[in-house]
Amino acid sequence: MNSPTRIPAVYMRGGTSKGVFFHAPDLPADQAARERVLLRVIGSPDPYGKQIDGMGAATSSTSKIVILSRSTRDDCDVDYLFGQVAIDRAMIDWSGNCGNLTSAVGPYAITNGLVDAPSDGIAIVRIWQANVKKRIIAHVPVRNGAVVEEGDFVLDGVTFPAAEIRIEFLDLGGGEGSSEKTGGDEGGAMFPTGHVIETLEVPGVGPVETTLINAGNPTIFVHADALGLRGNELQDDVNGDAAMLARLEAIRAEGAVAMGLVATAAEATATRQHTPKIAFVGKALPYKASSGKAVTQDDIDFCVRIVSMGKLHHAMTGTGAVAIAVAAAIPGTLVAHYAKGNDPTRTRFGHPSGTLSVGAEATQVDGEWVVNKAVVSRSARVLMEGWVRVPKGT
Repeated sequence: MNSPTRIPAVYMRGGTSKGVFFHAPDLPADQAARERVLLRVIGSPDPYGKQIDGMGAATSSTSKIVILSRSTRDDCDVDYLFGQVAIDRAMIDWSGNCGNLTSAVGPYAITNGLVDAPSDGIAIVRIWQANVKKRIIAHVPVRNGAVVEEGDFVLDGVTFPAAEIRIEFLDLGGGEGSSEKTGGDEGGAMFPTGHVIETLEVPGVGPVETTLINAGNPTIFVHADALGLRGNELQDDVNGDAAMLARLEAIRAEGAVAMGLVATAAEATATRQHTPKIAFVGKALPYKASSGKAVTQDDIDFCVRIVSMGKLHHAMTGTGAVAIAVAAAIPGTLVAHYAKGNDPTRTRFGHPSGTLSVGAEATQVDGEWVVNKAVVSRSARVLMEGWVRVPKGT
């Protein structure tokens, strides 16, 4: 009887997401073999849509892979590659980052000896995000040489409080290029069409005013009211509406073409589900979050909802928060319209699970917008560690 292959792994929560973390040398070097193993670990493809026979939990927030290694760059400590695993098909999308799981990269790297950390205080972990080719700085609390997980930082969308991890996303805008498996911000400029507002002609939908931005991940912002929405919807309000999801996907796919990420809209739908993200924005409105928490108009500057892998996200993606922060800081964008000139270093928006504060500073250099840093706070913790088991012959 053949025994399953055992691969060292750590199951971690980062922000409002969960994923399986690997040290790169523990995985097959061959890309095709590696993807077969990772799909089997997560439990995809699953025509039942449940991922019962794997580590995934049947949502875009929990069907994720992280691969880490010591960095080959002088200015970084660890290289971080993220894979968004499709649930119902044999596909891992390597085109973008996961901002939520970014918060778990530093803790993993410290705990597993990939970086040195002080005995007490704040460990600075310099991360190279290999998908979008950007630098990220994680500020991780440590005590007695170990990562601190417990604390009083509350992140809406996560049940229990934890220690705060501050994340700085650096050198935002276009990427340095791409490869078949690392993709990223291939569009180059922060605004790949050269405009902060772009009207897309979407087949079956018509003209749609958007902001197309490369920040964190490629992201498309649209007005909620252009979709017949208010901006304060919860998951069930949108995910049960097949026609609305199809409309959002049609806009997202056309935006991907306009951003230079794919050649055709059909290609975006078939092979690039993870990025670009599409988000709809509306004015500050009161609502009851998914937890039952009341969000008032005075709590937020505006409302945002983001779609991830074809479904409305239960909270806000980490890279979506970065894109919101950057777009709010740049006059003329669709997001800045709703921010109404409020302090962009302290933007507070509403999402289905509650509220979130983000910040960014933008300047114009030779007519081009430059954002050196966007800051968000998250938390992370280890849920389980040991080995994942993969059937022989996978």
